[in-house]
Amino acid sequence: MIEIPSDLHKDVVSLAFLLGTWEGAGVYAPLPGQDSPGTEKCNFGQEIVFRHDGRPFIEYRSRSWVLDSSGERIRPLENEHGFWRVTTNQHGASGEREVEVSMVRDDGTVEIWYGRLADGKPQIDLATDAVARVEGSAPYSGGKRLYGFVKEELLWVGEKAAPEVPLRPYMSAQLKKVLSPAQLIKDINDLPDDGIAFFR
Repeated sequence: MIEIPSDLHKDVVSLAFLLGTWEGAGVYAPLPGQDSPGTEKCNFGQEIVFRHDGRPFIEYRSRSWVLDSSGERIRPLENEHGFWRVTTNQHGASGEREVEVSMVRDDGTVEIWYGRLADGKPQIDLATDAVARVEGSAPYSGGKRLYGFVKEELLWVGEKAAPEVPLRPYMSAQLKKVLSPAQLIKDINDLPDDGIAFFR
């Protein structure tokens, strides 16, 4: 079930399904020639936070870690921070709404992404429009991402390209929403007064 906070800005209501803290795991496979010791194909854990403060954007933060075979964190993998907006499409049909994302990554990459919401379902397709890199970051020329809310989970897959490497999948994850303390308190308040009746 998708809840829409009463103080969410009307411009980003269509992104309400993203809101919250999400945790889970996925698979990482670096582009050929871009793996280094410790960053070969691996499983990773991830925490994504989408939050809002009433303004017409949603803040996005992602942290991920390399996991060992038992699911324990070994080392950080990559971090991202960005802002998601819903705007009027200047490139396509008149009045069409699109998703616009500005993002910075811990490897010194800055990206501008554009995409659109799928008709009738909580799914977003994004593609890079601009990429800037600091000297020393891995070669990277663009990417695509797909985010979807499926059976109460947030699923996503990312594709990446480099000057010598065509677009290919490199990261995907399956995440579950973490309940906030406020939601836990609300659930407790819904229990019968004596608490015991819950078990009868």
